[in-house]
Amino acid sequence: MKLNLSKRLQAIARFLPKDAFFADIGTDHAYLPCYICLNDPNALAIAGDISEGPYQRARETVHKFSLTDRIDVRLGDGLQIINEKTDCIEQLVIAGMGGSLMKDILTSGLNQLKTVKRIILQPNIGAKHVRQWLFKHRYAIVAETIVQENEHLYEIIVADLDAEQPYASVTTLKNKQFLFGPLLMDEKSSLFRKKWSAELAHLHQVVEQIKQAKQTNQSLNKFMKEIRWIEEVLGDE
Repeated sequence: MKLNLSKRLQAIARFLPKDAFFADIGTDHAYLPCYICLNDPNALAIAGDISEGPYQRARETVHKFSLTDRIDVRLGDGLQIINEKTDCIEQLVIAGMGGSLMKDILTSGLNQLKTVKRIILQPNIGAKHVRQWLFKHRYAIVAETIVQENEHLYEIIVADLDAEQPYASVTTLKNKQFLFGPLLMDEKSSLFRKKWSAELAHLHQVVEQIKQAKQTNQSLNKFMKEIRWIEEVLGDE
């Protein structure tokens, strides 16, 4: 049987190495682990989810593709499903949730990351939070991409332990790179421009609403700074 992945998950799959042993946190249907194991006879995976429904759906998918001996489906919170002494996973995938939640999952699971060489993240929002976490914990971004599926744009961030950091030493530029992505910011693809043009329009609306309310809003300066940064990046040919 074949398993057809979404465009988003296909992009994530391309960043997993041959013979991977990875954990997929928030796996839902376990599509990604099943796809990898079906196409790589030596790959192994742990598929975890915090909710009973997605956990059961993941078990059903793994059983359907006769992969119960290679994919271990577990119910639990974040990286707490990983046994730091016996599992020894080498890659970690977290996709389809907010960057702040990803940051919390990574922070609370630091002990489970001791053997992890590569982290692949697909935050729906708040990508800067995970970039900051990766930088702080010695994971260097080695690849970034934006994928469009239907009307949605998805950022995918790939980071390796102790690789060469792509960030500038200048603090202001580094903060910009956390927001836009150091590699995405250099490339400025058409999807990058589409994403940030839409965000720029949204921020202008937010700022206008704040001004019309004629109330002091501490977020106004933050929004204005982001608007300035986006305009600079999009206008920098």
